[in-house]
Amino acid sequence: MKNEARLFKSLGDETRLRILWLLMQQEELCVCDIMEVLGITQSKASRHLRYLFHLGWVTDRRDGLWMNYRISVAPGSQQDRQLRLLGEFFQDHPEAQALKARLKDWMERKGKAAAPGPAMQCSCK
Repeated sequence: MKNEARLFKSLGDETRLRILWLLMQQEELCVCDIMEVLGITQSKASRHLRYLFHLGWVTDRRDGLWMNYRISVAPGSQQDRQLRLLGEFFQDHPEAQALKARLKDWMERKGKAAAPGPAMQCSCK
């Protein structure tokens, strides 16, 4: 039951749910992408990403000064099934769709395709 309690605690925060949803839309995102789309500070984004990292939801990759994050659950694992269920729930959720549109707009403004795939060199300042 300890693992299940940690799971629900990790998903019990709106910001972490939003971050996971964004990472489900784009294979990899820079902290600056998350900051821009969610309208949060670097400190808040990094704190929530670290939390997700320590629970095994995401992995990170340094690119110069910026950190990039991606979903890191094993296909077919319990976390993968939970993530798929979360995706199904959010698929028709108005706020989730608005976040998806904001992410697409932001990626286009940065000159990136919003199609799934790793983010290009971060150009955030």
